[in-house]
Amino acid sequence: MAANEFSETHRVVYYEADDTGQLTLAMLINLFVLVSEDQNDALGLSTAFVQSHGVGWVVTQYHLHIDELPRTGAQVTIKTRATAYNRYFAYREYWLLDDAGQVLAYGEGIWVTMSYATRKITTIPAEVMAPYHSEEQTRLPRLPRPDHFDEAVNQTLKPYTVRYFDIDGNGHVNNAHYFDWMLDVLPATFLRAHHPNDVKIRFENEVQYGHQVTSELSQAAALTTQHMIKVGDLTAVKATIQWDNR
Repeated sequence: MAANEFSETHRVVYYEADDTGQLTLAMLINLFVLVSEDQNDALGLSTAFVQSHGVGWVVTQYHLHIDELPRTGAQVTIKTRATAYNRYFAYREYWLLDDAGQVLAYGEGIWVTMSYATRKITTIPAEVMAPYHSEEQTRLPRLPRPDHFDEAVNQTLKPYTVRYFDIDGNGHVNNAHYFDWMLDVLPATFLRAHHPNDVKIRFENEVQYGHQVTSELSQAAALTTQHMIKVGDLTAVKATIQWDNR
């Protein structure tokens, strides 16, 4: 296996699933991040090593395609590849496979390094990138952006206060929590009858401890939902989700 690829097995447990026993979207993201963190550790790129360069990895965008979400007790394989990078951006891919090797879900993400001093994007340190043996490219794949959020169409709002336990090691909200906030606006009857098939999400601004956020939903079509997380008038996250019947 190339140094820029890594995989591991995992058993889906009850606290990763919803009340139907199916893996949640937030937990799928957690598994994708977990396998990339384990790859980092295997390559000697511990969190402490990365932070010693004054930076932390931050995702700016995901695109996910999901054929099926596994159920509690399922044995799955999580795989990732640090595919390509340039001076400021790194492109990473993810796969979730069943015990027969069939792809259940595929994800791609754009990552950057954030300076802890300025809280802004900074050049990726060479020492942090080199162990992946990724391909250096001038232009990385362009991920599809979320569709336009139409505030005039069937809009629903729900407020949240950012808790201490929502925060990750970079000092802002763990990305998986955004998925819970977005989906929680939808009725339980809808969530029990559907599963996400295609997800386009873009992270635009940090959300930190104590912030008051609003999860906004716009649904013009039966199986397409538009989502936005805001702090006051500032947009933190935008997403478009296509759904399938379970």
